[in-house]
Amino acid sequence: MTRMFVRHSVADFGAWRKVYDAFDSERKTMGWTGAAVFRGADNVNDITAWHDFKSVDEAKAFAAWPRLEAAMDEAGVTSPPVIWFVNED
Repeated sequence: MTRMFVRHSVADFGAWRKVYDAFDSERKTMGWTGAAVFRGADNVNDITAWHDFKSVDEAKAFAAWPRLEAAMDEAGVTSPPVIWFVNED
């Protein structure tokens, strides 16, 4: 299992969350199996999320998917995402 972490800032968490939740069905088509969302303790618009995939190849394909970038723009992401991958040991 590979976990992809993403961190970025958003203009408005409520607006971002609506788009994020509506994107679940599209995530599933890319091999997504689970996720969680966290908000910064000092800045509620500082978002860190993780997404699980069966393989690093699926996770990297999802991160490079043009539709993901479009959804992030639609959701009001205001900073370039920082993305990293880890494998379950």
